[in-house]
Amino acid sequence: MCVCLKEIKRVYFVLDLNSEIHELYLSWNFGYSYCVVHVKDFKSDLSTACMLAFHVNKAIYVRNPALNKSYTPNHTSFCLQSIQTMSQSGDSSSDDFDATDELDPAMAYTLQDFLAEQEFLDSIGRQIAGKLKAKLEEQSAESSRRRSGPRRHIPRDHAAAHQKLVANYFCEKPLYTPEMFRRRFRMSKPLFLRIVDALSNWSPYFTDRVDAINREGLSPLQKCTAAMRMLAYGTAADQLDEVLMLGASTSLDCLSAFAQGIIEVFGEEYLRPPTPEEILRLMEIGHARGFPGMLGSIDCMHWQWKNCPMEWRGQFTGHHGVPTMILEAVASYDLRIWHAYFGVAGSNNDINVLNRSPLFISTLKGEAPRIQYTINGRQYDTGYYLADGIYPEWATFVKSIPLPQNDKNKLFAKLQEGARKDVERAFAALQSRFSIVNRPAKFWKRAAIGSIMQACVILHNMIVEDERKPFNVPLDLNRNPQISSVLPPEVMHGAHPVFEDVLRRSATIRDRETHIQLKSDLVENIWDRFGEQ
Repeated sequence: MCVCLKEIKRVYFVLDLNSEIHELYLSWNFGYSYCVVHVKDFKSDLSTACMLAFHVNKAIYVRNPALNKSYTPNHTSFCLQSIQTMSQSGDSSSDDFDATDELDPAMAYTLQDFLAEQEFLDSIGRQIAGKLKAKLEEQSAESSRRRSGPRRHIPRDHAAAHQKLVANYFCEKPLYTPEMFRRRFRMSKPLFLRIVDALSNWSPYFTDRVDAINREGLSPLQKCTAAMRMLAYGTAADQLDEVLMLGASTSLDCLSAFAQGIIEVFGEEYLRPPTPEEILRLMEIGHARGFPGMLGSIDCMHWQWKNCPMEWRGQFTGHHGVPTMILEAVASYDLRIWHAYFGVAGSNNDINVLNRSPLFISTLKGEAPRIQYTINGRQYDTGYYLADGIYPEWATFVKSIPLPQNDKNKLFAKLQEGARKDVERAFAALQSRFSIVNRPAKFWKRAAIGSIMQACVILHNMIVEDERKPFNVPLDLNRNPQISSVLPPEVMHGAHPVFEDVLRRSATIRDRETHIQLKSDLVENIWDRFGEQ
């Protein structure tokens, strides 16, 4: 037996009182706009089949092959009676159907039919909801039985741990020497205490507090020490529990708050571009090394993301074979990182990262200080960075010469590749100081990984500034002094840039002819200064 439906709109799986889903088989006749619904056991499920056939469609066609008649009922009881008549009359295996029969819409679907349909659907929905609720309550009861028992409390003596930490490192005569403090905390004691004091003023989280039953909480020294140890050694969250009396969840909270505090308190000072005075100093040091107008060296570093979600792995997996995120950085001779852009998926290359990087945004707006310097008797107005071979031939990049043939080119390639290693050394120092960056990231969220990287870069710059040694620029009286100057920016900060000026500055940055001429002048300048050596 089959029920033929024309212009079918939706299909419902109907549950009977025994909570069993009837097996329905749908077959489409693409030549005609009707669907045949086959019921597995028509005699036992006759009522359900009729209700399904009625509620799934606005029009029902029932064919009685024995009488060679077509019925167009408009009510469930008539449909049921017709189907029962057909089942008793004889042959119920024929699937013949006249698709050319026409039906009056007003006769096929009335207001009473609509109300009956809604009442039927509401009853089915109530049955499904009741059975789902019972099933969920059963699962919840089973789960609660498995987790029965009071929560275990571990009495941690926070005050004793604080006193022990002070006796080891922060009292007048500590147990461990300043050299051991520097090796374990990656910085000097005055710098660490400066960070603790700044974070205490930034958030109440890094202050001495008591809980609801008047017990002493963790001290700022304990929280900052736990965060620094996790950054420095890349240890597990509960590794310091025996010493600092911090649980795993508390240690992760300390790390997150510490990174956020470092970014908000020190980010404006230690993640900024160089000032005009610092640019002039960088240019003087670059001239002493044979590269007048050099502002630093640029490159990218990958950080593996171990817990990258499965649906993102293809996007974040590049030539390393594992999911990574990329850090683009510009570093100077003293390993200070002047520009850091992190978070691009590891499947991108350095050019893709550069196209998304904000490195030249201030220059395009006209808010960056203007630079003027002279090389080989020719004046230039754009500073540059030393880069490797993948970067484009722009006026702001100076690359090495692959396979140099003569002595001039060999000397230039040697000095350029040596000076470009500043950024490589900065990456090595960053990873050696903070082992968490050198190991695969185990965080789940990209924002958390980005905060950790930014905090590590800021702390790296703070350590570099605290331990910086002066660079002695050699003075050669036999040569003319290098003329370099830094002028105020064209546009004041906050002003709306003119689009034509932006296009002009962009063309200046990407000028290939300037790149070739600058490289040629640098080759002559280096040979003139260091060729005799």
